[in-house]
Amino acid sequence: MSEGSTRSSPADPATPRRCFSLASRVALVTGSSTGLGRATAKCLGLAGASVAINYAHSKGRAEEALSDLRAAGIRAEIFPADVTSETDVDSLFTAIEKSLGPVDIVVANATPAQPQKIIEEYDWDFYQQMLDFFVKSPYHLARRALPGMKQRCYGRLINITSEVFHLGVSPFSAYVAAKGGQTGWSRSMAHELAPHGITVNMISPGWIPVERHENDPQSDKDNYLASIPAARWGKPEEVGWAVTYLASDEASFVTGQTIAVNGGKTVW
Repeated sequence: MSEGSTRSSPADPATPRRCFSLASRVALVTGSSTGLGRATAKCLGLAGASVAINYAHSKGRAEEALSDLRAAGIRAEIFPADVTSETDVDSLFTAIEKSLGPVDIVVANATPAQPQKIIEEYDWDFYQQMLDFFVKSPYHLARRALPGMKQRCYGRLINITSEVFHLGVSPFSAYVAAKGGQTGWSRSMAHELAPHGITVNMISPGWIPVERHENDPQSDKDNYLASIPAARWGKPEEVGWAVTYLASDEASFVTGQTIAVNGGKTVW
C-alpha cells in the first residue's frame, strides 16, 4: 500500500451489485416473506431475476416483502402455498408460470419452529414435521420443476441447510437429522441432474438473527457470537449473495457443494 493511501472498508452486503446477471431468470424462494428468505429473494431480484415470494401463513408480511422488492425495481409477485403439500406445490408452480414464467431457480428455504429438546421429549410427529420441511418439500419442488428445467437444459436447485448437521448440535436431534437427510438428498440429486445442465447445491448458514429470534435469550446470543471466528454477526444478505452466486451462470460447474456462511465456525 502506497504512502497516503487508505484501506477500503468491506462492502456493505446490502448494497445492490450486478456481479452475476440473472436477467430473464425466474426464481422461487420458499418461505420468503421474512428473514433469510426475504433477503435472498431481494438479492436474486437485484441480480435481475423475477422473484416469486412464497408464504404459508402471513399474507401481511408477504405484502411487506413484495413492496420492499418492488421499491428496489424488482419484478416480483407473492404466492401462498404449503410447500410440504404436493397439491400446493403443483398449484404454486402453475400460478408462477402464468404470472412470471417458467421457474429456473428454486431456493428451498421454508422452515417451521425448531425447539431444542432432549430425545425423550420429542415425538415422532415432530420428527416427521422436520423431514417434511427439509426432505419432502425439496422433493416435491424438484419433481415439479425438473420437467421444464430438463427441457431448457438449465436449472438451479439450492437448498438452505444448516451448520447444525456438521456440528452435531444437541439437544436438537430432529432438526439435525432432517438437515442431514436434506444434505444427502442434495448430493445424490447433484450427480443425477448434472448431465442435464441442472446444479444442486446447498447454503449452510450459521445462526444469523432475524425476526423469529427477537425473543431468544441474550445469553444464548452472546455465547454464540463469542464462538464465531469472524467476531461479528452474519447478515441475511450475506446468505442471499451466496445463493445468487450459485444461481448464476458463473457457477454452472459447481454442483453437489455446500457453502457455509457462518464466519468460519465450520471448516471442511
